[in-house]
Amino acid sequence: VQLQASGGGLVQAGGSLRLSCAASGRTFSNYAMGWFRQAPGKEREFVSAIRWSSGSTYYADSVKGRSTISRDNARNTVYLQMNSLKPEDTAVYSCAAGSRVIVSMIRSALAYDFWGQGTQVTVSS
Repeated sequence: VQLQASGGGLVQAGGSLRLSCAASGRTFSNYAMGWFRQAPGKEREFVSAIRWSSGSTYYADSVKGRSTISRDNARNTVYLQMNSLKPEDTAVYSCAAGSRVIVSMIRSALAYDFWGQGTQVTVSS
């Protein structure tokens, strides 16, 4: 399984970015796909997740209303559209895939089996 994250960059506060996670190596129809982030000196935290089959979405309170997660079945890609970015959104964002992620664990990094490399998001004030 390979997860390739991209789309990070430097943006001013209030701006937008769309992160992509291209998945390959197996069929992901029964998977949950998650985005997590880690800022310097802080623990990794959940950002958002989507169930590939149902399209059910989940968000951290910190990004709810500002972000939208979606998937493109044809491209095997998950997107995270982030708007109204804040300096506190600055972090390395990583995508992850899990095949047996129950709802109660969907916000836990421990529930995911595969991880991609991170993409840096920097929001300047």
